[in-house]
Amino acid sequence: MPTLHLLGTGAALAGASRTTTMLAFESESSVIVVDCGGDAVQRLLMAKVPLERIEALILTHEHPDHVSGFPLFMEKIWLAQRRRPLPVYGLKEALSQARRTFETFNTSGWKGMPEIQWREVERRGGAEVLEDEQWRITASPGEHSVPVIGIQVEDIGSGKAVAYSADTERSDAITRLARGADILVHEASGDFSGHTGIEDAARVAADAGARRLVLVHLPPEPSERELEAARSHIPAAEFGTDGGRYDF
Repeated sequence: MPTLHLLGTGAALAGASRTTTMLAFESESSVIVVDCGGDAVQRLLMAKVPLERIEALILTHEHPDHVSGFPLFMEKIWLAQRRRPLPVYGLKEALSQARRTFETFNTSGWKGMPEIQWREVERRGGAEVLEDEQWRITASPGEHSVPVIGIQVEDIGSGKAVAYSADTERSDAITRLARGADILVHEASGDFSGHTGIEDAARVAADAGARRLVLVHLPPEPSERELEAARSHIPAAEFGTDGGRYDF
């Protein structure tokens, strides 16, 4: 049974118990990491996720709380003796930012550094990200201050899926992406430009027919009152916590 790991659940500025929002999807044979604005490898180790199973990294957009940990991510998996290439997926803007961030450092002496395979994702509804024996991953664009994608991760064996909104205002494209998801992981930074409030995230989950809503990208003090209001739209709504895990 595959597992969703919440490596981090905070917004760019969050409370002391949260780091930046990062996810991982784990099966018995592979791991997909989503975003690396903080120390994703440390969080993977805390979750007891084997680093050698990492098959790919997906970057949802170019902002620092989602991509600035990329050089550290590469350094740590190299020190952990990874030598095979690492595919990195994302919109061209996110890939360019990660590349620039990595090239800030002189890694010419890092013998055996894994080849980074930059794989651009199209900015359209239902865009293919990757498909293998374990996962089918598609993307759709959200509404943010920079180009962004949300993703749906489907376990091919069971047909069950998790959708992740990434940073976005309430979006019809993300609602379609989340249609019928077993879990919708939706940002809830607040009701302002480029982001979504708690109740609107719940409306997205209800409209999509998602079975469960997990709220992430949370501000320092997310409102319990707003969470209760959100449960009028989808009873199975909760704040995500760093280190949370969900089998699906």
